[in-house]
Amino acid sequence: MASLRCTILPPLLAAGTLLASTLLAGNALSDERDDWPERVHLGTASLGGTYQVVGDGLVTHISDTLDVLALSQATGGPYHNMTLVHTGEAELGLVTLGPARELWDGEGVAAPGEEMRNVRALFPMYQTPFHVVTMADSGIESIDDLSGKRVGVGPMGGTCAAYWPQFLDALGVEDVHLQYAGANHLADYLPSRLSDAFAFCAGLPIRAFQRLERNHDVHMFGLTEDEQATLMEAFPVASFEIPADTYASMDAPHASVAFWNFAIGHKDLPESFVYELMKLVLDDNETMEAIHPAMAEARAEHLDKNDVLWFHPGAVRYYEEQGLEVPTAMLPPEMRPEEEAADVAADDANDETMPTDTTD
Repeated sequence: MASLRCTILPPLLAAGTLLASTLLAGNALSDERDDWPERVHLGTASLGGTYQVVGDGLVTHISDTLDVLALSQATGGPYHNMTLVHTGEAELGLVTLGPARELWDGEGVAAPGEEMRNVRALFPMYQTPFHVVTMADSGIESIDDLSGKRVGVGPMGGTCAAYWPQFLDALGVEDVHLQYAGANHLADYLPSRLSDAFAFCAGLPIRAFQRLERNHDVHMFGLTEDEQATLMEAFPVASFEIPADTYASMDAPHASVAFWNFAIGHKDLPESFVYELMKLVLDDNETMEAIHPAMAEARAEHLDKNDVLWFHPGAVRYYEEQGLEVPTAMLPPEMRPEEEAADVAADDANDETMPTDTTD
């Protein structure tokens, strides 16, 4: 009997140890989730744009995998999303870094002088190039031909609506009649002859462009090399080439310019929640590409494309575990060396007490 007890006790002890370890791990995970939100809202953009497709896919994946109810919210785009996350009306959002920089620095038209510093960068998504679609029989072949025409540029508050007018002005295109609406609406305006061209920007391929070319003969074009160079000199954009196989209507690559897109979150989101969200997105590129092909660019090494927003501590934890270094300037104040954090806090306090010039 003694030998029998000696033979049986070690497995029992091992099983007990395993059970205790499992319970402790479960309790630790439960403890980490104690401060997680029950639900989160994700600001996207207009229907027919890439943000809407990506956002809908992300909230489904978050709800199914992290067991947090996630809801997508149609918005005016990056400017709106920055504002919603800054004020806490949405926990998550999608932005292009051009508009994000304006609002981070307090240069937004709607709220001049208000630096939206409650926002934190999470993960890189993809690049947003600018290009144009017209009806094939419109006679519009290039950017120069847009002078005097009715041109849709996306919804008010979106990246496209903010930058296409500036781009056209910089390129000397005059007397353009701008139209503002969602991507699907502006695509429908072309065959109805309510618009002459639709100049947009989004991750490729743009679903509204695809839908339009399935039912109609269309012409798509980008920039000339000179136009590309002009915009790169005047704006914080990078060169981009739209591949020839992006749309059936294209027979050659198009030169363009692009902004990088990042997901953002409110600074008070729990670190453990953001860390798990980072893993959910960046550890599973196959699922991200299934949501939208543009998300093939959603990779951790592209963190260096963000030189605008401080990263969330949960994002910093993830990047560091991947062996990637987050530049000190992109760390939130609480994660910086003590002296530098004090300098940042002092600068923010000075900004808050400085009078704001609201004159034109």
